[in-house]
Order: sequence, then C-alpha cells, then structure tokens
Amino acid sequence: MQEAKGQFTISLTPLTGTLESNANKHARLTFSKEFGGDLLGHSHGEMLSCRSATEGSAGYVAIENVEATLNEKRGSFVFQHSSTMNKGVPQQSIQVVPDSGTGELSGILGSFEIQIVGGEHYYTFLYEILGD
Repeated sequence: MQEAKGQFTISLTPLTGTLESNANKHARLTFSKEFGGDLLGHSHGEMLSCRSATEGSAGYVAIENVEATLNEKRGSFVFQHSSTMNKGVPQQSIQVVPDSGTGELSGILGSFEIQIVGGEHYYTFLYEILGD
C-alpha cells in the first residue's frame, strides 16, 4: 500500500427535504472539496446525515466523485462514505469504490481517513493501483 497525506477544504450546501423525526435531525447535502498535498484536485458529492439528540453522536453516508492527481498520476475515482460518531468518537469507513478509477488511476483501491485538528481538515489515504 502507498500512503498519501495532505489537507483539504470542504464546502457544504443543504438541500431541501430535511426530515426531523423524534429528537433526531436528518439532512441531505451536496459538498465540494479542494485537496492539497499528495492528492491534488477537487471533488463533489452528496451526503445523507443524521444527528441524534445526544451531543457528539451522528452518522452519515455519502458518494464522492474525485478528480485529481495522486502522486503524479492523473484520473478520477469514487469514494463511498459510511461513518458514525459516538459521543465524539469517530468510526470512519471511506473506501474507493472498486473499478471506479479512470485514466492513470484505473485499478485504484484504498481507504481514506479524515482528521480534524484545530478546525482544519487533514487526510491520510492508503491506496494501491492494481496492475501498476
């Protein structure tokens, strides 16, 4: 596995159709990111989220289309997100969708982890490109 690290910014836009049930708040959002570091490029995607009445507990799923240069290889691929936060403790699952890679990133597989430090977003991306 190879490792890519860097920082990114994210912009979230709520969509209509937010659903509230009991004390939980559901939302549907679009988002875009700008990546720096070993993954240079941008992405866009859609997210469904639920924030519970308990502070720091939530969950979300998302599909994210990434167009970037990854350690000098150019192409695109898709991340699938399914993550939760349990009273402030995150459990992340962000994976490359198999066979979603194009261009020089064809055959890419891997997992992506987000770290938030002082309000800034950082990533660690462990990946391999099959056939490379």
